[in-house]
Amino acid sequence: MIPIGLALAPPGPEGVNAIDVLVGQVRDAVAAGIGSVWLGQQYDLDALTALAALAVLVPGVGLGTAVTVTHSRHPITMSSQAQTVQAASGGRLTLGLGVLHRRPVARRFGIDLDGPATYMREYLCALQPLLRDGTVVFEGDMITADTAGFSGHVAGSTRPVVLVAALGAAMLRVAGELADGAMTWMAGPRTIEHHIMPAIAAAAAGAPQVAVSLPVCVTGHPEEARQRAAAHLACYTELPSYRAMLDHEGAVNPADVAIIGDERHLEAQLRRLADAGATGFIANLTGITTAAEHDRTLAALGGLAG
Repeated sequence: MIPIGLALAPPGPEGVNAIDVLVGQVRDAVAAGIGSVWLGQQYDLDALTALAALAVLVPGVGLGTAVTVTHSRHPITMSSQAQTVQAASGGRLTLGLGVLHRRPVARRFGIDLDGPATYMREYLCALQPLLRDGTVVFEGDMITADTAGFSGHVAGSTRPVVLVAALGAAMLRVAGELADGAMTWMAGPRTIEHHIMPAIAAAAAGAPQVAVSLPVCVTGHPEEARQRAAAHLACYTELPSYRAMLDHEGAVNPADVAIIGDERHLEAQLRRLADAGATGFIANLTGITTAAEHDRTLAALGGLAG
């Protein structure tokens, strides 16, 4: 079975300490037998800072960003933060990077992002030498990074695994050439086998890592869960990159690629993903499970991870 991780849910309501909520989620995952936890970046909690805290508060568990966006952090800043988490965690970080869709980038950051794959290529050309050697001199059309004369190495850090959120052919090529692999969302087993793996493998010098993330609900009431999933995940049908993945899979909506069913169905689907080429799986339970289903799903994932 491929390694299994858990996507952490966004922190709870106002008045509740966000880190306390995350610590509880991580401890529940570890108790179930899950080996890694993953945190996404929005506009509130900082994912890398939170992972540094979790590294100290919950020893041993693997930590990853899925994903942290690049637009708000220059590669020098990203390197400093990632290396700090590596030092705090004793080398447990997987740095998942991604670009936002063009409209949110323009609206939130005032950046007209033309050519996201070119941007990510330049970003990695600046970031990877910093993570590896602690220094960089790079000047591209979109990004400049120059630390000549200064050390960018954080004592106690090692180079983290770097994965790129990639679905299209151009971004998969960048992930294969300049990162350790890719992360996917809304890509089912058929899409992994026939689209993701051929594209990234053709660009990679070695065997690339491919971490696949999908919604999961282990339940005795699959139709009810599918209805919740369809409603909660409806926004992804409107985003071209995710719509393309659903079309690759022959899916009408995101509920069709979600893993919804009993424990045997979960195991069968994870084996399908492994056979398709996935090297890791990140389960996302947010918004589609009831409290009882959440506990059942966590236990099922932990049982397979063990």
